[in-house]
Amino acid sequence: MVSKLRIGMVGGGPGAFIGGVHRIALAMDGQFQLVAGAFSSDAAKSRETGGELGLDPKRAYGSWMEMLDGEAKLPADQRIHAISIVTPNNVHFGPAKAALEHGLHVICDKPLAITLEEAEELERLVAKTNLQFCVTHNYTGHPMVREARNLVQSGQLGAIRKVYVEYLQGWLSDKLEDSGQKQAKWRSDPKQSGACGAMGDVGTHAANIVEHITGSRLDSLYATLTSFVTGRLLDDDGMVLFKLKNGASGTLAASQVCVGKENALMVRLFGTKGGLMWEQERPNDLLVYWKDRAPELRRPGNGWIDGEAKTLQRVPAGHPEGYLEAFASLYKSFALAIRGTKDIANAFPTVGDGLSGMKFLRACVKSSKENVWVAV
Repeated sequence: MVSKLRIGMVGGGPGAFIGGVHRIALAMDGQFQLVAGAFSSDAAKSRETGGELGLDPKRAYGSWMEMLDGEAKLPADQRIHAISIVTPNNVHFGPAKAALEHGLHVICDKPLAITLEEAEELERLVAKTNLQFCVTHNYTGHPMVREARNLVQSGQLGAIRKVYVEYLQGWLSDKLEDSGQKQAKWRSDPKQSGACGAMGDVGTHAANIVEHITGSRLDSLYATLTSFVTGRLLDDDGMVLFKLKNGASGTLAASQVCVGKENALMVRLFGTKGGLMWEQERPNDLLVYWKDRAPELRRPGNGWIDGEAKTLQRVPAGHPEGYLEAFASLYKSFALAIRGTKDIANAFPTVGDGLSGMKFLRACVKSSKENVWVAV
């Protein structure tokens, strides 16, 4: 196959945050080249962004449907192989479905869709087309998250009993959406964000990292979703009690009104033989607890790190790596899968993981409204 896979982007225009992150990540390992895009619902802004990125003006399209149709008309050695969707949640399903129908691989931001029905349709379409589909739960790309997964799933910590996960931010402590701030505005709008606010934005990351590390899906939950900021239409805080299919129980907190918190994702797990703790703001540190010996600190770049975690390491021991590198690891594994190879098992979150996230959100909404435990 070609040395670089050609990719088009949907979203990521003026004022966007995550589009720039994806553009850095897709280029980091030299696997992808951004050659096309529909960067905004405003055709002029889309073409402006394409110009700023140095794209051929003919491939800075006015809409994502125009991009898919235009690329399909190009010779096979010029058209894109995949698309990257970095839009608000309500513009995930349409481009993803159409891209799969055009024979393109898809990498999509989370959550997967607005409704569970949309997510289920995408899963069916991926199975039918046999194309690659990655959902960017980027924290699974950290070496120490992979090391945590290995410790749990190899049985070194024994049977997992308790899981505690929290994702706390403070940036929406005030009604920032009224100021016109783009990121706050769409996240607080049910038409663009879906049925959940903070729980969909950061809670899905928390749920995903639990399922990724333990290898077990959520089984049932009891949730409370709250809007602390007066007049806000979606939740800005949520608490969840949950049970995993492997028998463990736990709690999940997702909030964007914790003043002073920046991007505090933390997960702790405890089994019959030991436990662990990992924090996103200190991504190189994995603290491991043992029943019969002193705790240990595991860090990437050292010889004792498991083989799968080693594949995600990029720099020597003692050099920090984090958010952008984790994103890039997903893009690299996604590219290898497109090329017909995989570097490690469960190398990137799939459409199935995205569907699991949508089941989680549906259960949270139902539980909070009805004040009951709900099966996931």
